[in-house]
Amino acid sequence: MTKMRDRGDLDNNIEGGAYHVLINDIPEGERPRERFTQIGASGASARELLAILLRIGPPGIGVMSLADELLKRFGGLAGLARTNIKDLQLIHGIGPVKAVEIKAALELGKRLAYANAEQKMLIKTPAEAAQLLMLDMGVLEQEEVRAMLLDSRNRLLGTTMIYRGTLNAANMRVAEVFKEAIRQNAASVIVAHNHPSGDPTPSTDDIYVTKELTKAGKILDIEVLDHLVIAQNRYVSLK
Repeated sequence: MTKMRDRGDLDNNIEGGAYHVLINDIPEGERPRERFTQIGASGASARELLAILLRIGPPGIGVMSLADELLKRFGGLAGLARTNIKDLQLIHGIGPVKAVEIKAALELGKRLAYANAEQKMLIKTPAEAAQLLMLDMGVLEQEEVRAMLLDSRNRLLGTTMIYRGTLNAANMRVAEVFKEAIRQNAASVIVAHNHPSGDPTPSTDDIYVTKELTKAGKILDIEVLDHLVIAQNRYVSLK
């Protein structure tokens, strides 16, 4: 005799008459939630963590297969972090709610990594600044300008978002870069912006803006230590 599912399983497993594959339909030893409990978060694979988040797959497709499809289609977790909600919904089994949940979970992970890395950090080289910024800026879909604010001993006071949009000499307001630096009494700044294309090669405008920022910094007695162009896992220092 077939074992009856409880009412909660039935309600969650039937949608429009179609049978959905739940985590509970996976053999017990392979269920990602149980494995997560047994081996801990660090031992779980990306597909298992994603399957826990997804909970169910579409009719006839297992939730683990759906997790595999997402990772394959978008190039792993880094690709998922760059993908927008609309493109996520192109995958069969990913609706508006699941798409938002995936993006929210990935954003939390990015913010935690950034917050942990930023605490009481001493910035000695452009590489150290770039490594910190790439955690977040390397996967952004839109160009942003940010300023890292440093005290007189090059300790990081914080990072502020200055501008969102294509960086060019016509729309860049130099004063905006230094506003927060003045408020926090920063001794120096490292300016950074990202290239969503993945190519960190500086443009003519990037070089011009760097010169203008350096001039303004001298007037305000706030040194511009560097201007970094960030891409995924790559950067260029304009210093």
